[in-house]
Amino acid sequence: MKRPRPALSFVLATCLAVDVALILCAQAAGVDVIARVKVSESGITLERSPHSDEGVVLWLTPVDNSLAKPAPAPLHHYQLAQKNKQFQPHLLVIPAGSIVDFPNLDPFFHNVFSLFNGRKFDLGLYESGKTRSVHFDRPGVSFIFCNIHPEMSAVVVSVPTPYFASSTPDGSLVVHNVTPGTYDLHLWAIGSGDNLSSAQIHRVIVADAPTDMGAFTVQSAPAGPHKNKFGEDYDLRRPDKY
Repeated sequence: MKRPRPALSFVLATCLAVDVALILCAQAAGVDVIARVKVSESGITLERSPHSDEGVVLWLTPVDNSLAKPAPAPLHHYQLAQKNKQFQPHLLVIPAGSIVDFPNLDPFFHNVFSLFNGRKFDLGLYESGKTRSVHFDRPGVSFIFCNIHPEMSAVVVSVPTPYFASSTPDGSLVVHNVTPGTYDLHLWAIGSGDNLSSAQIHRVIVADAPTDMGAFTVQSAPAGPHKNKFGEDYDLRRPDKY
């Protein structure tokens, strides 16, 4: 029996290595997971606003212990800007461990703070053009306010996974590059609770092709008035100096 010629052996080995690499790359790339949500209040589906289905967060956590966990994402900076006495965006979803920068783009002072367990902080008073940052080192929900302007509010949701998305105005959600396997699908909406434990949980299977999880309905409630950083009502009679 003749041995394969060295050149032929090299070609066969190279082809096999390329095939394996292509398979691994395809697995690493993952697939898209698609879902749709409808936000309802007191059991009545909200239809009065074209933006009524915004404000929903979806994230996936793996159930199968044999499923390869994604590598930890490098420390990343996100931004929640202060502009025209508003936070932009109103909802920011980040992987736990990220840093959020709070630039002041208004021509006056702001004092950003949060008293919630997701991440408690007080950035103090800072002027136009300055930026201060917060490290969101654990999963949770943080409601963000300004101690000077009561009309300003935002929500930062930090989740324990790189697989997440927030809903568009029509209720669409897409999570990219998900490794096929079994997951718990979590759904949380602004107005549905103060922490991640209030999220809906559904056991789902992500196939090796784009997977449509179908439609879900989430409950929400209007936000009430909030206190300032001292736990007191805002003094609305005081002239706005800023």
